[in-house]
Formats: sequence, structure tokens, C-alpha cells
Amino acid sequence: MIKFEHVGMRYGVGPEVLSDINFILEPGSFHFLTGPSGAGKTSLMNLMFLGRKPTRGLISMFDQNINDLERAKLARIRRRIGVVFQEFRLLPHLSAFDNVALPLRILGRPEREIRNNVNELLEWVGLGDYMKSLPLTLSGGQQQRVAIARAVIGRPKLLLADEPTGNLDDEIGLRLMNLFDQLNRMGTTIVIATHSQHLMDKFEHPRMVLGDGTLKINAPKNWIQKKIKGVF
Repeated sequence: MIKFEHVGMRYGVGPEVLSDINFILEPGSFHFLTGPSGAGKTSLMNLMFLGRKPTRGLISMFDQNINDLERAKLARIRRRIGVVFQEFRLLPHLSAFDNVALPLRILGRPEREIRNNVNELLEWVGLGDYMKSLPLTLSGGQQQRVAIARAVIGRPKLLLADEPTGNLDDEIGLRLMNLFDQLNRMGTTIVIATHSQHLMDKFEHPRMVLGDGTLKINAPKNWIQKKIKGVF
């Protein structure tokens, strides 16, 4: 799904914020991305979303080397990726319903299918009474749920989420994590950036740990034991 080979990234002429990053994420995997503030999590997510290109090194996604791809081909790859940004990036002139429906409309899905799928998902995330509301009339947590619903409505092949439960209460946060788990079981590869030790301890997924611009992957003991026993 994703392969980074000796990837480095810097902004302008400053020092590298990511240095010699190497990893492979297999299709259908689920990883947490963690590390202290300023470690480079957002920069790494931007590279995986194809929002930026690396300063050096090679990135492969969906069996394609993205470094030299034309803009049109990069756009086609992005359509296979769902993203939850910390700043949400909702379209302010569209209702909650229309924000979530947008990816399906871009794909040309029938309006009846869009209506059924969007209604069901917004009800599931607790926003059934806010479908016609504009983003600026919603709380931060409600806007976050709209952004998450928009990211997952098209069942993307890859889901990248930056602190997706940060503004949510425990009940809603757990419900959304269960939604991510369901997507993962259907084949979506998922990377969730988080500072929450509690969240990572609750779900036994491997952790991509960034520190000083470098990365390592740690797997919890229980995850390793289950994998050996053939549960995964």
C-alpha cells in the first residue's frame, strides 16, 4: 500500500523535519502514528496524502512511484485516500449532509444511493438532527464528526486521520474508533495520528513512533501474540 525508502523532507532551506524515513504499510493494516509535538507527524501525513513531495528518497503508493507522477495521476490516487485533518476543512457554504455527500457526488454515484448512505452515516455518528446545518453553526466536535463521515463515506482504500477523536467525548470517540475498525476489516488501510496513550492502549495496533525526525514501528506484545496464533 505505502512504501517509503530513505525519505527526507524539509521546508525551504531549513533543516530536515523528516530524515531517512523507511517503512512499508501492507494493504489492510492499521497503525497509530505517534510522537512528541514537533516530531513531524503532520509532515509525514502530508507526504502520505500526497499533499507534498519529499525532498529526497522514494515514495510508492498503490504500486506506483509517486515522485514523478503527473498532477492528473496524483489526483486519481488521492481519490482513493480518505483524510481527516485537524482543521476539518469543511466547505462553509455546504450543509453537513452536502459536505459528507461530496466525495460520492464526485464519483458520480446515484443520488438515491447518496441520500441513503449519508443519512445512515450521519445518524450513526450522532448528527441525524444536524444534516441541514452549516459548519459554522456546529460545535468543534460536531464539525469533527462531519469531517470523519466525509472521509469514510466512500470506503477509501487508505484512511489517514490526524487526531480524529481529540475533540470528542469518550462515548463518541469509541464509536468512531469502532467505525474505523469496521472499515479496516473490510480492507481499508488506516493510519491514525494521536498523542493519546489511553487510545493506543485501548486498541492493540502497531505504533509508528516519530522522534527527532526518524521513525520506528513498535507492536504491542498482545498484538504480536495474536499474530503468531493466527488471529490476524
